[in-house]
Amino acid sequence: MHLFRIKICGITTPEDARLAAECGADAIGLNFVAGSPRCLSPERAAEVAAAIPDGVVRVGVFAGMAADEMHAVADVVGLDAIQLHGELWPLSAVGGDGEVPTDPPARCGELRPLPVIRAVHLGPADGPEPNRLAEASRWGDAAREAGAAPAMLLVDAAVTRETAAGARGGTGRTVDWAGLASAHADLPLALAGGLKPDNVAEAIAVSGAVAVDVASGVEQSPGVKDAEKLRRFIAEADAALPHPS
Repeated sequence: MHLFRIKICGITTPEDARLAAECGADAIGLNFVAGSPRCLSPERAAEVAAAIPDGVVRVGVFAGMAADEMHAVADVVGLDAIQLHGELWPLSAVGGDGEVPTDPPARCGELRPLPVIRAVHLGPADGPEPNRLAEASRWGDAAREAGAAPAMLLVDAAVTRETAAGARGGTGRTVDWAGLASAHADLPLALAGGLKPDNVAEAIAVSGAVAVDVASGVEQSPGVKDAEKLRRFIAEADAALPHPS
């Protein structure tokens, strides 16, 4: 299931939402992660979502929020899908201290019927796993066994476990595109992290991703989109991505 080809994330105004749709984006991301400069209240997000024409996927971005709370936000805003950015596994399973936002595999089933986009990271190039998406695949298998698999994997730039929830996306850091091309998973792969108009075509060609997601690469400042960058990014991505037959 390909939920989108081109997603513009961190939209904060109805004007930017309309512009993204007019330029050809088929999904927009609305951020509900506390601490993010692009975080919206459900009420404000509903105003932004109302500006989007039918057919454009409204994605809510969360990290570590309980499923019932996400359902409540989805109902207010009219979300079509959920994007999860918390850690893959509960902290107790891997050790460590402190509060770390986690979205365990059972979350997909808890969020039904909303499809889930799971943000993941490539494993280290010199790690023990030859497949750098092995951990993401294990999470997907566990989610399937628990009730529902994610619809897509969104491969974003790596963060540490100590990274605050609000700083887990929109950082401008890039993914190892060639490393993604040599990894494999049984789900559609979208690429995020450090994409901008000048590099998105190359990123698609090198990585083999079937979809792209951008926030900071088309902004004047966090949460404020740049119209020219937005138009250029969408045009470059649309030309480089495969088109559905």
